[in-house]
Amino acid sequence: MGASGSELKRVRQSRRDNLRNRHYKSMMKTSIKKVLQADKQEASEFLNQAITTIDRVCGKGIIHKNRASHHKSKLTKYVNSL
Repeated sequence: MGASGSELKRVRQSRRDNLRNRHYKSMMKTSIKKVLQADKQEASEFLNQAITTIDRVCGKGIIHKNRASHHKSKLTKYVNSL
């Protein structure tokens, strides 16, 4: 049997959602990398931007809140150790 209309619609929706999720995850990873590569003076500024980005991605439901908390804790710990 061929694919029905609703099945095709779900494929379109999942592709669209996958692209959106990839965009936000990539944005989050980039902000995390900026913190890890920054020197001591810039790190705290980049940390605030990264935390904002992580919260935004979490708020959209792209990552779980515990995963967001893990990332924020790891980055804060890193910046404090500089």
